[in-house]
Amino acid sequence: MSVIYLDYNATTPVAPEVLEEMLPYLRDRFGNPSSSHAYGQEARKAVEVARERVAGLLGCAPGEVIFTSGGSEANNLALKGVALANRHRGNHIITSSIEHPSVARVCHYLESLGFQVTYLPVDRYGMVDPEAVRQAITASTILISVMHANNEVGTIQPLAAIGEIAREHGVWFHTDAAQSVGKIPTRVDDLRVDLLTVAGHKLYAPKGVGALYLRRGTNIQPLIHGADHEQGRRAGTENVAGIVGLGKACELARERLPESVPAMIELRDYFFALLNQGAGVSLNGHPTERLPNTLNVSFAGVSGSRLLESTPEVAVSTGSACHSGEERMSPVLAAMGVEAERGYGAVRLSLGRWTTRLEVEEAARLLARQAAQLREQQL
Repeated sequence: MSVIYLDYNATTPVAPEVLEEMLPYLRDRFGNPSSSHAYGQEARKAVEVARERVAGLLGCAPGEVIFTSGGSEANNLALKGVALANRHRGNHIITSSIEHPSVARVCHYLESLGFQVTYLPVDRYGMVDPEAVRQAITASTILISVMHANNEVGTIQPLAAIGEIAREHGVWFHTDAAQSVGKIPTRVDDLRVDLLTVAGHKLYAPKGVGALYLRRGTNIQPLIHGADHEQGRRAGTENVAGIVGLGKACELARERLPESVPAMIELRDYFFALLNQGAGVSLNGHPTERLPNTLNVSFAGVSGSRLLESTPEVAVSTGSACHSGEERMSPVLAAMGVEAERGYGAVRLSLGRWTTRLEVEEAARLLARQAAQLREQQL
């Protein structure tokens, strides 16, 4: 059975160009980048080329890029690193109510250490109000962390406005950009951020590699202690092949962004129009300030989980999760004030580089047909 893959926000396949560039570092060029001999220096050069490529996509200096094992580690390093290094300045952190668990759960952990965390609400589109950030800042605030784009509904946050407020008050500003890097422009100066998280497997690089942009002068404590890798910020021998892959993926994204964004928006909106004609759907998330590839919709009168279980020909994600036979609505949709019936019918459809018009037409047909059948069964 051929399955239509529409879950690119969960993970992306490794791009052929990325794999090709990685292979030599999985076979012959196996040196340790810290070694002084030819094998080591060849690996070191590859790591630094990759660092330049990541910096090129983010619009920062190569020395401001720290390689990690992925987005979760980068988020942990950003939040724990800034909080612990700046505790003498204050113990207050501001974040949003719809962050990824690798931010939200770190905040919960920091609360157990005595930090105070403000979880800002979002509006019905999933957006944070910059003025709410301003009002939440106190004399003890040391860090603000607001994701760039939500992984479920795709809503893009007004980071530049929040960043200006953070700078006015001398507060470090971090964003989890795992879902936005490679999909929309993520130039750090435009976003006014001091720290930014990158996850390789969200932009056609392999799993197990990521990066943290760290603005020069940002005070941070290492999360992993050991030797002086990554400028002493992150100990551990570098994953050379993964880093090479991430660098190549960032180079490709930088080259293709101007063309890929409008093309993806057109395909996404075409998909929504097809669903809207035959499936009785409503949109979750901001109508315009949204990732170009992301479409979160609710099927009226249908459980999203049941819909996906009965449509194995389409690989997508649901907005709810079933645990021990009990279905629970997505916390993101709940924070947006989405009513329960609509929230349980939510499905996230995320397109990617190889999604075709024929695929979205077929997916729309399959989902509409199955939704109709489920509604009939409930009559």
